[in-house]
Amino acid sequence: MVVGTILLKFCITLILALIYGLARQRAHKPIGFGTFVFVSTGACALSAAAVIIQKDNPLPLLGAIITGIGFLGAGALIKTSDKIFGFTSAASIWVFAIFGLLIGVGQYLPGILVYVMIWLVMIFDKYLENRGIGSYQRKMIINTNNIVPEKEIDSLLAVGSVKFKKNSIELNKKDNTLTITYLIEGKKEDINSIPQRLYEKSWFSSFKVE
Repeated sequence: MVVGTILLKFCITLILALIYGLARQRAHKPIGFGTFVFVSTGACALSAAAVIIQKDNPLPLLGAIITGIGFLGAGALIKTSDKIFGFTSAASIWVFAIFGLLIGVGQYLPGILVYVMIWLVMIFDKYLENRGIGSYQRKMIINTNNIVPEKEIDSLLAVGSVKFKKNSIELNKKDNTLTITYLIEGKKEDINSIPQRLYEKSWFSSFKVE
C-alpha cells in the first residue's frame, strides 16, 4: 500500500510538471521542462521521505526544501544593463516545489489547486503580454548603413500600441553608420510589423530584438 501511494504521488507530480514544462519550452522560455520536473519530483520525494522518517514532526525538513529551492529560483534571475528579468521563472520554480511538496505529503487537493492556479496565472499573463499590457519591454537594436535623422527611425516605430524610448545612440563617422538601441513594448502584432517597415528603407542595415 505504501509503495502504491508513493508511485501515485510520483506519477501525478511527474506528469503535471512535464506538461507545464513542455509548454514553457515551446514558448522558448529560458527554463524548460527538465528544471520543473526535477524540482517538483525532488520536492515530492523529499517530502514523502520526511513524512515517513519524521512522521511526528516533518516540518523542519519540509521548510528546508522550500528554503533551498529559493536559492535555485534566485539563479533564474537574469540581469542586463537595462533591467532584471526572470522573476516569473524564479517564482514558477518555487511554486512547483510547493506543488511537489503538497503531493509528497498526500495533500492532493491543495496540490492540484496550486497547479490549476499556476496555469490560470500563466494564461492571463500571456494574454496581457499579447495585448502589450504591463512590463513586457524588449530591447531593440537598429543598425543603419547611412546616417539618417533619428526622427525618421522613430516614425517607423510609432505604430499602433507600440511605446518606445531611446536607450543608447552610437554614431560611426568613419563607416557612416548609426546604431540606436530602444526599449520597446506593445502588442506583439504591432512589434512584429516593424521589421517590414524598416526593410523597405534603403538606409536599413540590420535589426535585432532581445
